[in-house]
Amino acid sequence: MRPETEVADAEFAAILKKADLDQENTKRVRVEQKNDIKIDLSEYCAVIAGGSPFDLSTPLKHKSDSQISVEKFFDSLLFEIYEKDFPFLGACCGNGLLGKFCGVNISKKYAEAIGPIEVELTDAAAFDELLLDFPTRFKALVGHKEACDTLPSEATLLVTGEACPVQMFRLKNNIYATQFHPEADEEQFCLRIDFYKDYGYFRPEESDELKSKLKGVSTPYSNLILKRFVEKYLK
Repeated sequence: MRPETEVADAEFAAILKKADLDQENTKRVRVEQKNDIKIDLSEYCAVIAGGSPFDLSTPLKHKSDSQISVEKFFDSLLFEIYEKDFPFLGACCGNGLLGKFCGVNISKKYAEAIGPIEVELTDAAAFDELLLDFPTRFKALVGHKEACDTLPSEATLLVTGEACPVQMFRLKNNIYATQFHPEADEEQFCLRIDFYKDYGYFRPEESDELKSKLKGVSTPYSNLILKRFVEKYLK
């Protein structure tokens, strides 16, 4: 869902790397570049939806045709995913799209500046396969102008945070979303800082300072969520 090809390519490469996933086992779809996309879920084990500079809370009249097409596609896809309890992992914008599908308001109330944060497991996380034996608190990378205002009514909250309460949730048994980026690392975020410095995530003059805060940051447990998701569902 990223119109910027260099960032989109880097995100895809990061997902493959952090998930220990071979490219031949995946089908990549640039949703923002296509219309009338048809996905037959019977051909796949799972769906991973990444981030995007699109803001779901933007009034309809100000949304581009590409964004409207992306949201329409996911409304349809998520309906089928929900009905089948089909394995899904949405990160950042993928999290917002799943929340929006569930009827949650998406707003700028719980925006977080780009960089590392500490998140915390809920009691329910102890029973989820993707989070088994995790420490109670772990580091993750975030950067978002909007988030879910509340947890979807039928969802299970798995990870929470101080500035943004809904950091990871699960619907039914197999449908997941994270507000943080499980594929991200220092290199990924530095690239995004360069590309998105004029997109309203932060003031452009803060770029160097934000990069310095990423120096040497690692998020092994956040990355492990993505790896475990693939291990669980790849058949």
